[in-house]
Amino acid sequence: MIATKLGYLAALLMGAALVLTGCDEVWNSPYPAAEREKRFLHEEFNSRPKHFDPVQSYVEDEAWFTYSIYETLYEFHYLKRPFELQPGLAAAMPKVSYLDKQGQPLPTDAPAADIAQSVYEIPLKSGVRFQPHPALARDGAGKLRYEGLDDAKLGGRSQITDFEFTGTRELVSEDFAYGIKRIARPKLESPSLELFKQILGFDELIAQLEADVKAGKADPDGWIDLRKYPLAGVETPDPHTLRIRLKGKYPQFIYWLAMPFSAPMPWEAEKFYAQPGMAKRELTLDMWPIGTGPFMLTRNRPLREILMERNPNFRDQTYPCEGAPGDKERGLLDDCGKRLPMIDGVKFVYEKEATPFWNKFLQGYYDFYASTRFKTMASFDTALQMQGGGLSLSDAMKKQGITLKTEIEPATEYFFVNMLDPLIGDGGSTPQARERARKVRQAMAIAFDMEEYLSIMKNGLGIPMQGPIPPGIAGYKTGEAGINPYAFTWKNGRPKLRSIDEAKRLLAEAGYPNGRDEKTGEPLVINLDVYDVFKREQLEIVIKQMKRIDIQLVPRLTEWNRWQEMHRKGAAQLSFWGWNADYPDPENFLFLFYSKNSKAKYQGENVTNYNNPEFDKLFEQFRGMDVTADRQPIIDKMADLVRRDAPVLAGWHNEAFELSHSWLRNSMPVRMLHTNRKYLSLDVAKRNALSAQWNRPQLWPLALLFAAIAALAVLSVRHYRRHEAQTARSEAAQ
Repeated sequence: MIATKLGYLAALLMGAALVLTGCDEVWNSPYPAAEREKRFLHEEFNSRPKHFDPVQSYVEDEAWFTYSIYETLYEFHYLKRPFELQPGLAAAMPKVSYLDKQGQPLPTDAPAADIAQSVYEIPLKSGVRFQPHPALARDGAGKLRYEGLDDAKLGGRSQITDFEFTGTRELVSEDFAYGIKRIARPKLESPSLELFKQILGFDELIAQLEADVKAGKADPDGWIDLRKYPLAGVETPDPHTLRIRLKGKYPQFIYWLAMPFSAPMPWEAEKFYAQPGMAKRELTLDMWPIGTGPFMLTRNRPLREILMERNPNFRDQTYPCEGAPGDKERGLLDDCGKRLPMIDGVKFVYEKEATPFWNKFLQGYYDFYASTRFKTMASFDTALQMQGGGLSLSDAMKKQGITLKTEIEPATEYFFVNMLDPLIGDGGSTPQARERARKVRQAMAIAFDMEEYLSIMKNGLGIPMQGPIPPGIAGYKTGEAGINPYAFTWKNGRPKLRSIDEAKRLLAEAGYPNGRDEKTGEPLVINLDVYDVFKREQLEIVIKQMKRIDIQLVPRLTEWNRWQEMHRKGAAQLSFWGWNADYPDPENFLFLFYSKNSKAKYQGENVTNYNNPEFDKLFEQFRGMDVTADRQPIIDKMADLVRRDAPVLAGWHNEAFELSHSWLRNSMPVRMLHTNRKYLSLDVAKRNALSAQWNRPQLWPLALLFAAIAALAVLSVRHYRRHEAQTARSEAAQ
């Protein structure tokens, strides 16, 4: 009996070995077999999103979701550069008119000082519907199915998909009015609150809500029916017309209408989530948004996975048929006219570290690797290389069919001077002292070699800053016309830093020959005030560069909060800062040098505390100009003042890159465009075939092990039989 069983076992093991040896099934895929045929984009997320509520969300890790689920009145064209606004939920660009203090119409070219109100008349697209959602579900009598819920009635529901019924309805202008009013809602603390106070009556709305909460007439933790609260500056003349009135003139307001802060919100959703027991189950707008966008959230497991699937109610929108020069050759117009979105959804899987994500990308389990996701890239040298001043793919990546796309980000990082400093800022006691300080700054601007810095610290990813406006933003100039002539010359078709001898000459003219005060003989010592995450290598580079012109740079590292306080008090000397575009308009970078935005005086974003009356006058004139006007001449004047006065010594614009597999089309590494997922296209069959090829199980060691076990089993059988036969002969002899 035992021998028979061992024989069966040997046969079974040998058969298993043969089967496994020929097996092509991918065993290590992180995705269920049922999902592999779906056109799901596979992405990662590396920190838990806190807010999907559009009036609260304002970080990039959340924007990947909010811009895909919510839609806004306007959005940016996916391909055109500089960035160009186009209608989203709006049917056309707004018609803007102006009124004086008496409410009388003004001409479109009226001076900004004469304008008391700007009126935006915005037509809305008709037929747009919200995603299927239980908040909009109604019964046969038209009553909301899920009102009057409490903790007991909710039972075991914890995901939005646990509700049996969903509903939808058409988007109307009142939904925009309701969404904008939510910015003023107590306890939400919207980052856009100050900006939206420019809407007529917004301050009054805030005051009324606060008064009602204080008087017990409104519950900040429950539902506040904002339909009952008037907002003078937001009108809804009919279901498909929205009218917004601003105090004064602010042309850049239209860019805020392209952000989720102003996204529409059905009142039914807020009422639904305000019911008892919802918050305890994390059934909130922060976890389960509701919008009209191309995708809707159907699975939310924080620190595990998040799934967005196609919104079946998404409006009729098609892929663009025109773009920037070269887009046709790059294949970015191949999907011209196709209906969006072209994928079934996006599956995000939590990855805390860059290395596991990188390995899974190479295995084909993630569709792209974006430099904007992780601050450091795993195995950079194995994937990318610098050739001829540009970034290119390694042979290993090319062999795998991976493609590379790059784009300079609309952002800056820079070393700057606190202009209140009496030594190197503009705080000198006499005009002569201030002029000497300016020459010191100009000398330092030459000594800061950003190409050297980028090659060491950033793998060469980025370009040196030439002025206050980065590439991709209107007003940025390329070529020789766009260089900083105080620090660079134009040579062999590219900018080249002026010589160290020129920098030393400027220092000597400032009274510091060979880096020493010509009166006292004391060395010129400058403090670099940075926070404690600054790397030693970064400090060593800039110290070495300043030493070339005999300036002694002394790092003063401190922790983040103290460093922030130092800037609020204007106590820093030389420091470091960065700025990402909130919206792609030159105003968003030029306002960093407007004196009334001084960090030390007004707690604004002008960290340099730059104060030039000529610049201020130009900026105030510029700020009143329409975004479609010819603003280049005035931009050039402001840029030249900033370059000459050198509150910013040197900096760079990061170069974002994206590595994508051959089955993914239309992807670009643009941080500004968070609506990109609806434009992507996937070849799922190709993805499955290649990932299976790259992850074919190596089972010969297992087969060898099974064969050894089988052989051992056979030997055991033989030994058992011999033993049994010998025992039988012994018994017979007795």
